[in-house]
Amino acid sequence: MRTSMSRREFLQKSLAGAGLTIAMSMTSSGCRLMGGEDLKRDMAMMFTPNAWIQITPDETVKCILNKSEMGQGVYTSLPMIIADELEADWRNICFQAAPAGAKYVDPGFGMQVTGGSTSIRHMFEPLRMAAAAAREMLVRAAAETWAVSVKECQALQGKVHHAKSGRSLNYGELCEKASQLSVPLNASLKKEDQFRLIGKSMSRLDVWDKVNGSATFGTDVFVPGMLYAAIGRPPSYGAKAISYDESAAQRVPGVSKVVPIDRGVAVCADTLHAAWKGRDALQVQWEKGFHADLNNETLEKDFLDHLNKPGARAREEGDVRNALRRAAKKAETTFVLPYLAHVTMEPMNCTVYIRPDRCDLWNSTQNQTGILQLAQKITGLSADQIHVHTTYLGGGFGRRVEVDVVEEALQLAKATGKPIKIIWTREEDMQHDFYRPGNCCKIEAGIDGNGQITAWSHRIVVPSIFTRIFPMMVRSGVDPAAVEGIVEPYEVPNIQVEYVKIDTPVPVGFWRSVGSSHNAFTVESFVDELAHLARRDPLEFRLSHLKGHPRARRVLDLAAEKAGWGKPIKEGRGLGIAYHFSFGTHVAQVAEISANEKDGSMKVHRVVCAVDCGQIVNPGIITAQMESGILMGLSAALKEKVAFAKGGVESANFYNYDILRIHEIPEIEVHIVKTPEKMGGIGEPGLPPIAPAVANALFKATGIRVRRLPMTPETVIDAMRKS
Repeated sequence: MRTSMSRREFLQKSLAGAGLTIAMSMTSSGCRLMGGEDLKRDMAMMFTPNAWIQITPDETVKCILNKSEMGQGVYTSLPMIIADELEADWRNICFQAAPAGAKYVDPGFGMQVTGGSTSIRHMFEPLRMAAAAAREMLVRAAAETWAVSVKECQALQGKVHHAKSGRSLNYGELCEKASQLSVPLNASLKKEDQFRLIGKSMSRLDVWDKVNGSATFGTDVFVPGMLYAAIGRPPSYGAKAISYDESAAQRVPGVSKVVPIDRGVAVCADTLHAAWKGRDALQVQWEKGFHADLNNETLEKDFLDHLNKPGARAREEGDVRNALRRAAKKAETTFVLPYLAHVTMEPMNCTVYIRPDRCDLWNSTQNQTGILQLAQKITGLSADQIHVHTTYLGGGFGRRVEVDVVEEALQLAKATGKPIKIIWTREEDMQHDFYRPGNCCKIEAGIDGNGQITAWSHRIVVPSIFTRIFPMMVRSGVDPAAVEGIVEPYEVPNIQVEYVKIDTPVPVGFWRSVGSSHNAFTVESFVDELAHLARRDPLEFRLSHLKGHPRARRVLDLAAEKAGWGKPIKEGRGLGIAYHFSFGTHVAQVAEISANEKDGSMKVHRVVCAVDCGQIVNPGIITAQMESGILMGLSAALKEKVAFAKGGVESANFYNYDILRIHEIPEIEVHIVKTPEKMGGIGEPGLPPIAPAVANALFKATGIRVRRLPMTPETVIDAMRKS
């Protein structure tokens, strides 16, 4: 399947009788829709809009998608939105990845990027507008063909029908005539009870390509004459190359060039094996780096020391200090969480071909805008001369927002004058990541005589992601990702949240569910501690602090009901519950676990999840994303931790960075709450509640509180000794 279309090709097709094309231009004042005649007029003004929907005489309906498919299902959900509003025949729907360009930006972000669980939320209305306009143009074309009133015609499943005469024309027969009509500016959108596809579980459009192997991922790209590159990288942060044996690398058969670049020393060769062998032959000698003593212990000490420093106020309501003094009971504790790697199934990779007047770049990316801007900077070419081909992503989780591997490929393609392909090894991927930040926090809270929380003080120490990526989002010294989800939406009269920024050499970036991935664990674990202190049921305790939040109450009640909360369970097992609101979506989960108190081992038997994301597009994809988030979160909760030593990352592969294995996967139930509420995200909200649900279940089963992750047997035994 082709994955890009140039602007010239778009204009040629839309203006040369190829059928009906609806273009949508993202402007500062909103979305502007255009068709064939509008495009002709705009050509004179040098305006080059991009196509989003194309209907051709063979009845094909092509959806041009500005979001990246990394397993989350947007190559199905976005076409569903178009097909439903267009009244297209689902069998005629296909899709194509949009090229990188200003006209394909996400209207919510102002960038062409996939992240933040926003793909459906941000594109739902714009795509419906474009599809509705195309539908009305097709109906009008049919009405004019038959010389009847538009009101007498109806679009249905790829055809326009005239009930009085029994006539019908399919979209392929109407598309060319429709393309000559003006685009309606305010096309009528369907009402919810008119949806045929939206709200139903539709099979994924990309399944067959992935099953038969025809789907193109970044590692599948091949360009004739390309060289493979392997890079010798510093073993510690800040280390520079002192010396290397270029001649030894050049003696390796197939090696053509050795190139020093910003992040190390690269060897370019005819084959990947030769590049790896040449890199090893370099025998690079490195400086010690600027933090040669960095290790697990020094990092943790630095984090805990920062807990004693004042922070920026992220939230302040009421009088926390006075409320704590007046509290009937008080609790205080500290949580410590590790750095986490992304470990995507497909390691980082990129292929680049630079010519004097053109640059082609193939990448499994979440950040087309970032790549386009970087390529312009390095090549000196204009945006129109740079062609970003977005492939399928073998996992993203925020890692592929980064453009580091693209920068390396661009630098090497420019230096060699050849097409360059880089494929990182798993060790490179593990040791040169932009990690989920390590963090620690101190929480103090008080409850009154009725067992209600009266005060909550929360100080969190965590590196800033936004300072590097989106500095304009950091306000009054507070990184919004660092503090997201803390205490919200619980009803507590006196709250204080402080953010203490810590700078370490370890680079950090977006990791699935970002700050919610750690804040849900600390908040929900501590809420459970407070429920125990108040001698109240953890479910009832939560509900009593959510009286004004019916959606939160609903998912908690549903998860508890389906899990059998309050009913007898097998001896030796415990149930734990947790709730979190993130990315506009409410999620509650109940975990059922058993633990061996002698060796600290634990087994998660079952997870029951209830989710309310508002309006639903594809329930099957919602279920899959909840399952996916639960498993990724469970892996992090039980096993994952980046280890540091000698100034760099010690973790190298799955032998010393453990992840959840298939035999450890629990039974998972997902229950979707159907509501007409505003649409929330779905790619990330399933992850945050699982770690606290498991930790709370461990306490229920054993009486052991775990306040650091991962919950390895060693961590459990250590917590047991301290309890």
